[in-house]
Amino acid sequence: MQTASRTESAEAPQAASPLRDIFFVSNSVNELGGITSWSHQMARLFSDRGHQVHLVGIVPPPEGRAAEIGDDLAPRVTTLYDVHPPGVKSTSGLKGRLDLVEHRRQAARDAGVREQAAKLTAMFRAARPGSVVIVTQVWAMEWVALADTSNVTLIGMSHESFETCRKSSRFQRVKRYYADVDRMLTLTREDADRWIRQRMDNVGFMPNPLPFFPETPSRRESRTVVSIGRLHEEKGVDLLLAAWAEVVPEHPDWTLRIYGAGPEESALHKQAAELGIESSVEWMGRTSDVPGALRQSSLFVLSSRGEGFPLALMEAMATAVPCVAFDVAPGVHEIIDDGEDGLLAPPGNTSELARQLCKLISDQEMRDRMGEAARANIRRYSTDRIVTRWEELFALLER
Repeated sequence: MQTASRTESAEAPQAASPLRDIFFVSNSVNELGGITSWSHQMARLFSDRGHQVHLVGIVPPPEGRAAEIGDDLAPRVTTLYDVHPPGVKSTSGLKGRLDLVEHRRQAARDAGVREQAAKLTAMFRAARPGSVVIVTQVWAMEWVALADTSNVTLIGMSHESFETCRKSSRFQRVKRYYADVDRMLTLTREDADRWIRQRMDNVGFMPNPLPFFPETPSRRESRTVVSIGRLHEEKGVDLLLAAWAEVVPEHPDWTLRIYGAGPEESALHKQAAELGIESSVEWMGRTSDVPGALRQSSLFVLSSRGEGFPLALMEAMATAVPCVAFDVAPGVHEIIDDGEDGLLAPPGNTSELARQLCKLISDQEMRDRMGEAARANIRRYSTDRIVTRWEELFALLER
């Protein structure tokens, strides 16, 4: 499948597509985060096209990490386990082979996995011909792999960059569990090519759709830079604060507004105090009004250590807010055309991130030009275009 060019118009004609049962199988159907936001959005988009959508989670979300499920989706939601199944230790080596307690725990867990996989089998067998199962996270594939998927098209997804996955335990699981699916999907062509070089011959790519396209964009009049994301090490807010400490002396009348909550919050507050920038940083907590937060800003900054295809960049660009970001993944430089609709900095280089922020802060004309270009260019990921690409993929795999 080909990537839409940056010059294409926003709307694509909707191709006629058979109506299908579409299953999204995730670790959890409602854990706060990008995959939940994406799967809920896709569920609604497919439903709008007439498909019957089912959201299936393996386990409940961790305590304090539950996202809301809309009333329109609630009737289509299933979670297999009431509580998270217990973890198990390795039983390799002489000590492991002699650990009878752990062997019993492993046997009980395996029996539980097979029991839950049987529930998936029943769902899939009851689906109409041409049905599709989309596994959004490879951990959930452990259960799907034990289910009978002979009458469905099976798609496995990786919502992170190849490099991020390679540094994690998920890498070997992807190679194992996605080797025989009908199609493994990454978010960019560049990452697909890297997986193909791992001798996986079933790989394609599919970008995320625009989360929203607000009627009223930002006017970029506020002296405010915004960051939106979980306060977690991967999101690199500590790197952002280090960069902001270099921006403040040159632009003391500007404010960094940080939306989000997470485990690093207290450490980040302490860092801001130690850097002497606390008066120029506003901690906003979580927000349910992302478009409103973006409309009140003139710049957006993404300081992550790792990303897949960041929705936050798409949201900012749709709101006509130019972005400065660490170029940490193919998805980042796929979304931002460096120098045209935003600016990129080498990963982790806080001085360069600060320099790029200062460049846009200092130049109103550049902010306006890039903001308007961003809003125009991001329309290539319009929901109609992306859903049509999905339906074309379903038809291709069904042949």
